[in-house]
Amino acid sequence: MGKTGKTGIAKRLTALAAVTLLAALVFAPAASAATTECATKYPIVLVHGSGFRDMNVGINYWGRIPAYLTERGAKLYYGNTDGWCTIEQGAKDLKAAVEKALAASKADKVNIIAHSKGGLEARYMISSLGMAGKVASLTTISTPHHGSKTMDSILETPEFLLRGVGLMGNAVRFVWGDRHPDFYAGIRSLGTANMESFNRKNPDMAGVYYQSFAGELPTGSHDAILAFTRQAVADNEGPNDGMVAVESAKWTNFRGVLRGAAGRGVSHLDEADFRRADFAIEPILGATTVRGFYAALAADLKQKGY
Repeated sequence: MGKTGKTGIAKRLTALAAVTLLAALVFAPAASAATTECATKYPIVLVHGSGFRDMNVGINYWGRIPAYLTERGAKLYYGNTDGWCTIEQGAKDLKAAVEKALAASKADKVNIIAHSKGGLEARYMISSLGMAGKVASLTTISTPHHGSKTMDSILETPEFLLRGVGLMGNAVRFVWGDRHPDFYAGIRSLGTANMESFNRKNPDMAGVYYQSFAGELPTGSHDAILAFTRQAVADNEGPNDGMVAVESAKWTNFRGVLRGAAGRGVSHLDEADFRRADFAIEPILGATTVRGFYAALAADLKQKGY
């Protein structure tokens, strides 16, 4: 083969390589650009509510929310509290988790985002366990700050029955991984009289930014699991998310109610992405999905310097 022939083959191979590279660039899936919208100054600690742990047989309490936040630059940690324990015990476990997060992140403080009873554990930790200087902000979502009148009615059940249910609840929670289950004390702590005392003993602390949100489930048709409890709470306390009344969830800097668009509710389970499915919600902090709400929440904390 002559020199001219070799040159022709080389040119054809070069052209083929160029076409192949161009095709790869054109048809390759677009890489998602990393964003930093949720990269808060201080790391975020997620604190779950009653009945579950951060991980339940491999299933995350918070559904797709952690991945959604980390993809947008958030640095996340978990509260590592029990599903059913006293508020005081939960606060002790949370303190240990916060201290571990501070050591790992080399940060001075954390932002806490707490759902349901987790908000009470966070408040106790901040006010009664000397952690105010380690917390930049506390956001509570459907936390029963003022207790539950519905729980008051339940607590009228004969004591021996409540304690019997408590023992069974403890056995179940121990199997599910709780270290200090106390189902009986857990439900008693949520009565209105106990929460009135709790609020006096655990006031907001200077230097910590507090804000709160609620959820609302207008009818039980949007959450069959919570349909009965939604009606019970509605009869006793008015609008609620199937577990916690809107009025009870209102605390310092109350910033609004999560409501579904077109009349759909946002239930206590939906608030933690229980069903792993997006649906439209009325705009709140500019977000129109529950996952979007958490991202907007982190972005808002970042904008505020936290």
